[in-house]
Amino acid sequence: MDAGKKKIWIRGQFIEVTDEVYTAYMKGDRKIRYFENDLKTERTVKDKDGNIKQIFPSREDSLDRLMEDNAQQFPDSHESVEDIVIQKISLEKLHMALSKLSKKDQDLIYALFYEEKTERDYAKQVGVYPSAVHSRKMRILKKLKKLLK
Repeated sequence: MDAGKKKIWIRGQFIEVTDEVYTAYMKGDRKIRYFENDLKTERTVKDKDGNIKQIFPSREDSLDRLMEDNAQQFPDSHESVEDIVIQKISLEKLHMALSKLSKKDQDLIYALFYEEKTERDYAKQVGVYPSAVHSRKMRILKKLKKLLK
């Protein structure tokens, strides 16, 4: 074997290669080990006494850990301007439609949807049957639907 030749292990046997091939092969092998191991493992740096000086976390996270931490890749922390504008316009339309209802109908909607009373509780309050409150509510909601179109 020449002095300039080196051996690399491929498919269960040693093969003689030149220095350039050996260097390229070793760089590729190192890169593979980097992606397979180094990115996935946590590393520590210790001082002279053996105490941990610094911890380098792994650069790759497991899906299980992310799910446990309830992490989001792209958290939506802010509503978009368009969503805010649409919501304001919708609320204005709703208030305009509610203002077109009679006082009696407005009271029913306020009690059921803003005070979160049940139809039965509201019926007791005004002295009517719950079925009357329900049918009146349905009639008012249909009217509101038409006004909001």
